[in-house]
Amino acid sequence: MTVDLFAGIPVRDYTVAVAWYERLLGSPPSFLPNDTEAVWELAEHRYVFIEVRPEHAGHALHTVFVEDFDARVSRIAERGLKPDVRETYANGVRKATFRDPDGNEIGLGGGPAD
Repeated sequence: MTVDLFAGIPVRDYTVAVAWYERLLGSPPSFLPNDTEAVWELAEHRYVFIEVRPEHAGHALHTVFVEDFDARVSRIAERGLKPDVRETYANGVRKATFRDPDGNEIGLGGGPAD
């Protein structure tokens, strides 16, 4: 049985949010289900989407663990976004937290540095 994951992020301004997430994720949305949502496929059967829901904007907390942590954070920086917070935990696991224009937190996690 295949399971698809759709992680939602409420936003206030669709146009501003799409532009910001394109910079963060490095591509335009994978598909647009309607006028108030945009969806990016992060990996097979794993999606993140924005949806205009102003009353809930700014409350999302998502972390995506990636194998290529350093390279990914560098590519995002080349597109003009820098993490608001960078952390390294006692076990060496690293996290870079980005905040979108509404204050939603999108973290990238990675294993210990080589």
